[in-house]
Amino acid sequence: MGDTTRRAPSRAGAAYRSEHFMTAITSAVSRLLSLKSLGLALLLALSPNLGLAQDSQASSEPPSQEQPTTPIGPDTVVARVGDQVITEADLAFAAEDIGQQLANIPQDQLRAVLLAQMIDLKLMAQAGEASGVRSDPLFQLRLTYLTDRALRRAYTKTAISDTITAEAIKAEYDKQIAAIPEEDEIHARHILVSTEDDAKAVKAQIDAGADFVELAKQKSIEPNAAQSGGDLGYFKRAVMVKPFADAAFAMQVGEVSNPVQTQFGWHIIKVEDRRPAAKPTLEEMTQQIGQQLYIQKYRETFNALHEAATIEISDPVLAEQVEKQLQPPQ
Repeated sequence: MGDTTRRAPSRAGAAYRSEHFMTAITSAVSRLLSLKSLGLALLLALSPNLGLAQDSQASSEPPSQEQPTTPIGPDTVVARVGDQVITEADLAFAAEDIGQQLANIPQDQLRAVLLAQMIDLKLMAQAGEASGVRSDPLFQLRLTYLTDRALRRAYTKTAISDTITAEAIKAEYDKQIAAIPEEDEIHARHILVSTEDDAKAVKAQIDAGADFVELAKQKSIEPNAAQSGGDLGYFKRAVMVKPFADAAFAMQVGEVSNPVQTQFGWHIIKVEDRRPAAKPTLEEMTQQIGQQLYIQKYRETFNALHEAATIEISDPVLAEQVEKQLQPPQ
């Protein structure tokens, strides 16, 4: 929109942005929401029955009635490594570990990448079992940690992620949209010049009947004005610097302003149109609201567990520091 604009969050964005984001779990939230309901949702997404990761040799013809498609489930065997099997659930768990790296993998290679990951895991795990590492005390401690992590992941899915339904998101969307104030946006053009005298001369030419667009192409020092004719498109008040916005939004459609000074120079503004500003759609806000609801539900769940638990930390300084870490941002 040229040099007259400043980048600032819109009022709508501020209205529906959460005030109490939990810094410690922000990255986890993003991952959990992008892979929400991973155990089955990802399993289904990766299922060859859905055609999202078909073998390149597979026929494009639908299966005949004599050869019905075998149902795919979490325990469906994909491969065998020795006497152990790799299932569709294993592929989903591998996808969870790989996380956002999946975005860099071509879709038709996803299953191959995940299966290769699982074959590597099985071979090394079998070797570790044969070496007797299971009896190592450090392994037992690691196993306890990994079990706790798996339990936490499964619980947050059922107790938190699964509660963030389409209905819950829609209800929150309706509430937030209702709280966003109605406002107009305008479509305007401008001619930017260096001095007030230049601006007055341009205004005089327009008053005498000169074409605004042609003058903008000839006179404006704004980058791209020669191509755009000074067109700024539609914008809300908060997007523009204050002197420009105050002048533009005080005008009627078709009106041309007197010279207006900003830090960029002197402007002659023409308002082309005015209309009620569109509010964000449900589709546009779904991910953001999902994040907000996840964080809110996570904090409520954690607080209830925290208050009911007995936690002992022998070092009082460390205990105080940890307690601060566990509190939500103010």
